[in-house]
Amino acid sequence: MKKGQILEGKIEKVNFPNKGIAVVDGEEKTVVVKNAVEGQKVSFAVNKMRKGKAEGRLLEVVEKSPVEIESPCPHFGMCGGCTYQNLPYEEQLKMKERQIKEMMDEAVNGDYIWEGVKPSPVQMAYRNKMEFSFGDEYKDGPLALGMHKRGSFHDIVNVSECQIVDADYRKILTAVLTFAQNTGLPYYHRMRHTGFYRHLLVRKAVKTGEILIDIVTSTEYELDKKGLVDAILALELEGTIAGILHTKNDSLADVVKDEGTEVLYGQDYFYEELLGLKFKITPFSFFQTNSLGAEVLYETARNYIGETKDKVIFDLYSGTGTIAQILAPVAKKVVGVEIIEEAVEAAKENAKLNGLDNCTFWAGDVLKVIDELHEVPDLIMLDPPRDGVNPKALEKIIDFGVDRLVYIACKPTSLARDLEMLQGRGYKVEKIACVDLFPNTYHIETVCLMSRKDI
Repeated sequence: MKKGQILEGKIEKVNFPNKGIAVVDGEEKTVVVKNAVEGQKVSFAVNKMRKGKAEGRLLEVVEKSPVEIESPCPHFGMCGGCTYQNLPYEEQLKMKERQIKEMMDEAVNGDYIWEGVKPSPVQMAYRNKMEFSFGDEYKDGPLALGMHKRGSFHDIVNVSECQIVDADYRKILTAVLTFAQNTGLPYYHRMRHTGFYRHLLVRKAVKTGEILIDIVTSTEYELDKKGLVDAILALELEGTIAGILHTKNDSLADVVKDEGTEVLYGQDYFYEELLGLKFKITPFSFFQTNSLGAEVLYETARNYIGETKDKVIFDLYSGTGTIAQILAPVAKKVVGVEIIEEAVEAAKENAKLNGLDNCTFWAGDVLKVIDELHEVPDLIMLDPPRDGVNPKALEKIIDFGVDRLVYIACKPTSLARDLEMLQGRGYKVEKIACVDLFPNTYHIETVCLMSRKDI
């Protein structure tokens, strides 16, 4: 097997996150082919050979899998936003359950209760936030606005029929693209670092229907603010527009960075409701992207943490304080720690909004802040970013010696890694469940309850 060789093989299984294992006739080695489905026969180009392991780039599906279906989205396969719209939802859940169970069985010492995968209440139009990018569909092509093409850093796919958002997103996307095309101004080129239009951020609350729209540009040209606002307000939408914003961003990185945001219409926040509580959400603060799925996730976490009466709970990596406030009504006190200051301010406002006076929120890195809290928790809730918990911070968290600790992981491999230290320092895994917050993609949330071995 050589680099550059084009081969065919059958996908015998898919490992997390989306690594299809292809078996090639006449070859002893298997090849990892991303974005394939179990049971497919695929052709691929071998593009990596490392330490005897081969990786291939998917070229074509030669034969479909017996369980495969037609995707309801016309952009599927081109757009990199979804991986599994060609699988029935039950098959997606089966695959994710097998993947995470195998991973956790390897990571957990001893027996534990496996509670399987809890499905998302909705599988389509579930997202409450989308970050679209400006670019072109091919080199020097017309202005595009949408998602990155699968496997491409540069090309953008117009996703005017995207199925994981509702019709309001699609109307806003089309209107903003038409507006931008009519101005004749260029998109911001990622390599040349010149141009104007960068991103479009759209957030919509499922429960309240409020919509927040933010166009992100460089400062190279002036934005036609009135033209943009008029184009959006002319739309017939099911939701109501809470605010239209303009964020300036001259940073070299291809990310949405706030270097100054101006309100063009309305306000710079909107409200969403979860489990009977109200949350004020600002443009860049973290909030789970599937509101109905988040209710399932937080209910699971609340059940896992168990009896909270007269207990002090630390909610570490607390975001806008959703978990803290869901636990607060039945706890003595909840202390949230979050590095993003904007999210901490929103969390404080949300606690006031919900009449909760037993929540406090600290801004800063968990590693540093927990030394300054001067309190000892009875229980700890961890909901870290994708890379998991900093090992030094995890040491400090373990030193509190709480009876029960709940870890919510948006990347199960990070949980598997952190379990090694937690188990080595006296914690036992009691039970694990997954919640599918991201239908049609390979992402999944994992919730793990641990208790001290000596209690």
